[in-house]
Amino acid sequence: MLNTPRTTRKPSPFYLFPFTLLLTLLLCLPWVNAQKPANPQPQPWHINGIVAALDDSQDKVKGYAFDKLAQYKPQDLKSALKKPEDIAGKTANILKNKNVNVSVRSSAALALGNLGASAQPYIKDILNFLKDEQVNVYVRGSAAVALGNLGASAQPYIRDILNFLKDEQVNVYVRGSAAVALGNLGETAQPYHKDIADILKDKQADVYVRASAAVALGKLGKATQPYLKDILDFLKDEDVDVYFRGFAAQALGNLGKTTPSYLQDVADILKDEKVNAEVRAFVAQALGNLGEAAQPYLKDILNFLKDRNVDTGIRGFAAESLGNLGASAQLYLKDILDFLKDESVKSYVRRFAASALENLGEAAQPYLQDILNFLRDERVEADIRGSAAIALSNLGEAAQPYISDILNFLKDEQVKPSIRGNAAEAFNNLGASAQPCLKNILNFLKDENIEPSVRGSAAPILGNLGQVTQPDFKDILDFLKDEQVKPSVRSSAAESLGNLGASAQPYIKDILNVLKDEQVKPSVRSSAAEALGNLKEAATPYLKDIADIIQDEKVDAGVRSSSAQALGNLRKLQVYEVVVILNSVYEPNHQNVNFETWRFLAYFFGGGTNDVKTLLKWLGNPQSLPTQFNYEDSKKTLKVLRDAWIGSQGLERLQQDLATKIARVARRASWKPQDIPLLQNHYNNLKKGGYNQADTVHSAIHDVVIGRWLSLAQNIILIHAAFWLALIFAYPKFPHTLAVFFWNPWIRKILGVGYVGFLLTWVPYFRRQLFEPFKPSLLADAELEHFDDDAYFPESNVIIPDSKEIKALTQALPKIQGQIILEGDSGLGKSMFLRHVVANSKRIFVYLPAQKCDKGVIKAIQNKMHGQAQDAGFLKNLIYSGAIDICIDGLNEVSTDTRAKITDFVDRSFRGNIIMTTQPLEWIPPSTTKTYYLQPLESHQIDLFLVSRQPKLLKDAKIQGKYYKNACIRYLANALNLQQPPEELEAAQRILSNPMDLTLVALMLSQGNTPDLFRLQEQQYNQMAEEFWYKWKYEFPLERFSQAVYQMRLNDENTLPAGQFPQELQALADKKYKMVVRRQSWDREGKAQKEWYFRHDKIMDFFLMQNFLGESTEAETRLIDHMGDPRFRGVYTKSGLTLPFLKRTTEAQSSHRRE
Repeated sequence: MLNTPRTTRKPSPFYLFPFTLLLTLLLCLPWVNAQKPANPQPQPWHINGIVAALDDSQDKVKGYAFDKLAQYKPQDLKSALKKPEDIAGKTANILKNKNVNVSVRSSAALALGNLGASAQPYIKDILNFLKDEQVNVYVRGSAAVALGNLGASAQPYIRDILNFLKDEQVNVYVRGSAAVALGNLGETAQPYHKDIADILKDKQADVYVRASAAVALGKLGKATQPYLKDILDFLKDEDVDVYFRGFAAQALGNLGKTTPSYLQDVADILKDEKVNAEVRAFVAQALGNLGEAAQPYLKDILNFLKDRNVDTGIRGFAAESLGNLGASAQLYLKDILDFLKDESVKSYVRRFAASALENLGEAAQPYLQDILNFLRDERVEADIRGSAAIALSNLGEAAQPYISDILNFLKDEQVKPSIRGNAAEAFNNLGASAQPCLKNILNFLKDENIEPSVRGSAAPILGNLGQVTQPDFKDILDFLKDEQVKPSVRSSAAESLGNLGASAQPYIKDILNVLKDEQVKPSVRSSAAEALGNLKEAATPYLKDIADIIQDEKVDAGVRSSSAQALGNLRKLQVYEVVVILNSVYEPNHQNVNFETWRFLAYFFGGGTNDVKTLLKWLGNPQSLPTQFNYEDSKKTLKVLRDAWIGSQGLERLQQDLATKIARVARRASWKPQDIPLLQNHYNNLKKGGYNQADTVHSAIHDVVIGRWLSLAQNIILIHAAFWLALIFAYPKFPHTLAVFFWNPWIRKILGVGYVGFLLTWVPYFRRQLFEPFKPSLLADAELEHFDDDAYFPESNVIIPDSKEIKALTQALPKIQGQIILEGDSGLGKSMFLRHVVANSKRIFVYLPAQKCDKGVIKAIQNKMHGQAQDAGFLKNLIYSGAIDICIDGLNEVSTDTRAKITDFVDRSFRGNIIMTTQPLEWIPPSTTKTYYLQPLESHQIDLFLVSRQPKLLKDAKIQGKYYKNACIRYLANALNLQQPPEELEAAQRILSNPMDLTLVALMLSQGNTPDLFRLQEQQYNQMAEEFWYKWKYEFPLERFSQAVYQMRLNDENTLPAGQFPQELQALADKKYKMVVRRQSWDREGKAQKEWYFRHDKIMDFFLMQNFLGESTEAETRLIDHMGDPRFRGVYTKSGLTLPFLKRTTEAQSSHRRE
């Protein structure tokens, strides 16, 4: 906003406060120097660093980023920023964040104003910021200034700004800032000029706001023409405070040539002694801003200046305005000089007039001799003579002959050092004109009798000399090394060398040598580094030399920091170089005092890379340290801290903090074996530096090493397990190839490291996989390919052990669990039940005819597995664990020795699931078994059974459907006729209650035959033999075939000799008879083969019985020898019904041949 007019030696008519504030901020930042360009060209890495700094945890760092951003021109930012809208969005977020410091938010608003069109989406946020009464009014004023800088981008919101200006609820200072913002918008705000003028004319409005409106109108150029009279009226209004009328005078002065019609009115105010003197002074200043247009009124200004009735301080303002007139004041230069010499005028009033002399520039050239004489006149006060020296320096080459006089003035010890210092600063304006006097200048700078501050102020002349010769440059270098000269003076001189630009290129090596020279004071070397940084491209070939200085731990930390900043102006700094800048945070005079400056510089020169961001999360007083430690971030952090350690050599305080942070990260994260080299590197660094934190890192390494061995062991176990898993998955496809891994005890135990066998034994899935390849072979004897589960009759009853309760077999034994014996007469369905269980179970079963267990159950199972299960102990363990359920069929059909082996096996495998079937016999069953007694069919079940066979009859059966059902009813009524003798009825009931015999009855009924219950097998055989004779033209060899069956039984075999009786077996297997079946089995080599078996032992008993019939000695001997043999029990049961069988058979066959 507007600044109060004040006594000053420079022309400063009522500066707007925000511009003053902005200038103050920029000048106070450590990177700004008055001799540097006001708008430096941004480097890409600098811009990236600024953007990164906006995310810093410290608010002040954000503020510095915005301040630095404000130094660049909008067009330069536009070319440097890849996505201006991104930084605009980030800036707007900071502006809206009420938790951020208000000054930082103010800087954010100003930065948005510098981003042009990219900031347009966020103008609304700036407006809201302006309205926030909790924010400091001066800060809100800065936001208003930002709006004014947006130009055309703010056009959609001008109405909002205007409303804001009119809102009397808003602080007047902020409203004034809004008015100035409208003025800065220029032609963009043209539609609203009248609104601004109305505020100026509104006497009810706050006078401060009206004055601001006047200043805004003063910025609008020709567009203000219609409102000049309003401004003039405001200026003349004696009811308005003098201070605010001055604003109107300033506005008129800014309008320049657009106000010719009102200049006379303005000048009349100056001449009107009735008008307040201060107002007249403001008018004088305004006239001074008009240049040539004010020439007719210069005499009036001088008269005002000479008017002793006017307060001298106010006259000083008028004197200052003369300097702004430039060549227009040339005609009155003599009067100004005379005024300066007039001792009757107060000295401080003359000082104001002296400042006007400074500003005349080349216009003062015709009076150069007068100015020089004035400078030499020791009777004139020193500070006024100082202004004369400045006036001379502004003359450029024309002042060259008088440089020695200026130097003599600077040497005059009678003059205060501060005044000589001001004159010395002006001395720098001589530029190349001072080159011939370089020797004298250097001697002046060396003169110990002259105040160091004066010499330091004059030193920058060395940077303005332009082209210098080798000898001259050598003199400058010698001056820099001269220990007799104060370091502060040499530093100023060294720093100024950076302003020589390309002309210094031949001497950069010499400047670099000054930087490297350990004999030179650190302050001078730092200035030499800064000079190198200012030389830009000219210093590019020496980047490595500067970088070496940064890394040299023997070099002073301040010199290294200056070198890092210099290098940061030439290229993006690496992490180990950024650390050197960050070290200033840890210096005693910087700790907790403006440390944010160094954090910002770390971003700025480091390019804001991810590594720099990571570094600043841990070092340089971050707001808080990271608390979340994921692996990737921790690893990245340690790498960054490793690079930082390289640059931390010689920086003790920083390195101590760095050691602490390394230990913190090493302790918190979970590391992997591949990170050991990184951790070891940190350990070595910390150990070498003598830091206790090395123990923490060593502990982390130790944990990783242990973890690595554990991981290695884990990996070995995983690989080992994966290998065995692959084997177990592949085993069903390649059983012969892979069997050695599972069934060879040595390979399984050694390669399986103990746990494999355990898992194979107790994990159900693995157990199933072991037996899966042999499933067909294990169930081959169950003849499942010939088994129709729908044909199974589930209504058969069984007596449950202990309770003696009778239940359906399928309910009593829904699954095989534990050790079970199923006992029942031949044909009751024991084998059918086993096949039913096997066919419906998802578990692995082995179906073993008892005859195949002659060498033991384990051997029988091994044979089923084609000899691959060589490890009998392992197989026993599998059985013990329930890996495979065992069905053993026909215990009564084997020898006592075989039965004993089976019993012993069952006793030893008491946890296995085993079911055995047998006909009633005298023996001692295993102690762990339960015996279930299978019952014959009851009367109502016989009818159901017969009818249930219908769907399974032959398709070409003679009797089917309801005829078959009627046939069954008639047959049962006849067979179970209660009129027949009780013995025959009982026998018929017994036969019909046997499912095997009843099945044969059903088959014969369907073929139209009447079954003979007492000779069913004989009747079936006769039908088969008759058909055999018709087909092969010879009699069925009953005697020879029966002898073969007898020998098979004696040997506990169950496979019929297919090679001896091929036609006979085919006849017996005919679908009308099904007396034998053929099934597939596998030999030891795994090859498939076909074998013939009796479909039921009742059929086998029929053929066995033929060996017991007759009156021969051999038959009698057999009858006696096998009477107690359970294998022949069925023969004795059947022979009681069929002793005359052989005679009848012989007669029948003879009769058939005769026919």
